[in-house]
Amino acid sequence: MDVLARWVSGRISAWIVLAVAVVTSVLVVGIGGSADTVQDEAGGLPRTADSAQVAELRKQLPSGRENPALVVYRRDGGLTPADRAAIDADRTAFAATAAGEVSPVIPSEDGTTALVTVPLPVDAAGADPVDAVAALRAQTRDGLPAGLVAQVTGGAAFGADIASSFEGANVSLLLVTVIVVAVLLIVTYRSPVLWLVPLAVVGTADVVANSVIALLSRYAGLDVGPSTIGIADVLVFGAGTNYALLLIARYREELHRHADRREALRAAWRGASPAVAASAATVVLSLLMLGFADLQGTRAIGYASAAGIGIAALFGLLVLPAALVVCGRGLFWPFVPRYSEAGDAGRARGAWYRVGRFVAGRPRTVAAAAVALLALLAVGLTGTQLGLSRAESFRVQAESIDGLETLGRAFPAGAADPVVVISTAGAADAVRAAAEGTPGVAAARPGSRGGDRAETVVTLEASPDTPESYSAVRALRERVAAVPGGEALVGGEVATNLDTRDAAARDLRVVVPLVLAVVVLVLLVLLRSVVAAIALVLTVVGTYFAALGAGVLAFDVFGFAGLDVQVPLLAFIFLVALGVDYNIFLATRAREETPERGTREGMVVALAATGGVITSAGILLAAVFAVLGVLPLITLTEIGVIVGLGVLLDTLVVRTLLVPAIATLLGRRFWWPSRLDADRA
Repeated sequence: MDVLARWVSGRISAWIVLAVAVVTSVLVVGIGGSADTVQDEAGGLPRTADSAQVAELRKQLPSGRENPALVVYRRDGGLTPADRAAIDADRTAFAATAAGEVSPVIPSEDGTTALVTVPLPVDAAGADPVDAVAALRAQTRDGLPAGLVAQVTGGAAFGADIASSFEGANVSLLLVTVIVVAVLLIVTYRSPVLWLVPLAVVGTADVVANSVIALLSRYAGLDVGPSTIGIADVLVFGAGTNYALLLIARYREELHRHADRREALRAAWRGASPAVAASAATVVLSLLMLGFADLQGTRAIGYASAAGIGIAALFGLLVLPAALVVCGRGLFWPFVPRYSEAGDAGRARGAWYRVGRFVAGRPRTVAAAAVALLALLAVGLTGTQLGLSRAESFRVQAESIDGLETLGRAFPAGAADPVVVISTAGAADAVRAAAEGTPGVAAARPGSRGGDRAETVVTLEASPDTPESYSAVRALRERVAAVPGGEALVGGEVATNLDTRDAAARDLRVVVPLVLAVVVLVLLVLLRSVVAAIALVLTVVGTYFAALGAGVLAFDVFGFAGLDVQVPLLAFIFLVALGVDYNIFLATRAREETPERGTREGMVVALAATGGVITSAGILLAAVFAVLGVLPLITLTEIGVIVGLGVLLDTLVVRTLLVPAIATLLGRRFWWPSRLDADRA
């Protein structure tokens, strides 16, 4: 500790640290480049899932080399002869560019709608699905009769719309994040200069983290989705800025006590670095627990974010202090901290000291009120719908979603997303008969064949991604699995989403206990107190349920259909891992003050010393997560809202009121079994 403190604060060594950081960053960024993203619909599922096996088996069939786009034509008053002629002409034109046979024109029973299926290529060299769908849409609209509406939907169009919606979105996210962080740093420090240093350090850490993630995507087989980079950016900026706020606040405090700024930085580093290191270790280890998840996308978020947090912590512990010390006291202008023999005694007269005294004077009342508030917010979880359909997952307008709605008005609700059954060729007829007799199935027809495998295409009666459609898929799996020699597996988009829901539920059951164990272990090592570790974890878990309930209430106001299946787990990871940070910052300072002052007064002084910086850090982190709303998917908006609400609750209620109240009520027992348990209360 002392060696590192001297290296980051020395007259020459601080410059060496900065030079090494610059050279290393340039090399990593130059080698890393940008990450390769994936959008395989079944790629996130474990290989044992039925739908993942179907996706793999379909590659052996002609249909597996095609990605269908559905072109839907509609006129509310009924299709005219001119409309039908235009649709026939389009079908002929589609055949020139399609990857396979274009389907016949399928009219609806009410005569208002017609459907044409156009197979587009899959993984063709040089083929861009976004460009292919865009060309198909342009071709469809060319010469369209007035009043006839044409929309391109289906799997190909949905994938293209997702890719298009993310074009430039991560850049916008990063720009908004930087602006939010800059504004809040300026407000916090009230200095036209100081904010530039932490922002530059954290920004560099983010660039390096993106390059490391790119290397992981290329050489470690990490499947990075389009939203993974955005989440990692938010975590790096949020956590990195929090570490900077804590260190700079402690440095400012020590500048009042030391005439030599290098001695002040060494004292600040020794005081703040254990909390920063423990905080970063908690977040990194918690994120790594996502490696035990079944969903590959969840694992990718865990590994990528863990890499980002680790890099942010290294920059915060090594690069930031070196940058601060070479800039001198003038960096804090116009409120330059001056050395005084009294130190920073003014904090005892501040607002946070008065809050601490208020809590210490009536701990039972404060604790009961805080717990009641968390419980009241958690009530919002009652009746929560888990899972979003494809139509409910976009926060922005998308033609593929509009096309699904148009299709569902005139055809069976499941026509847009048929279920695919792969079986042995010899049992295909028996499998089709079993499928036709399954409750919830509207129709079943033969699909393509290849080798000893055959495809059966099943249309469900229910709309995709509804409870009724999932029940039909489960029933279908039971029926076709009973066909002798069929070896039938059920896949397709609806089955994939069902398997994703099941995998997400399994991940929640497995990962949550692992994360809680990691957090408790880190707190035990840091605080050497069983009681404090358990109490702090319980407060963060209570915050999670309260934030989840408050988020659900907010989503009802926004008109969201429910929570996406990945939201509960990711929100838990981010809230518990990041939320415990503030408890670590407070508890480590209280532990430092307790030997001299006792538990009650030590917690009051700790709250007075850390209240301002932790509140600033919490507001900044909440604002940064709220920026996830810039991205186009409801899932990310929900994560941003829930984590933002949770961080504010943790900062303003749990850390400010509940934790000090619990510590005051328990007295020295709060530190059991460490030696502080024997000190005065």
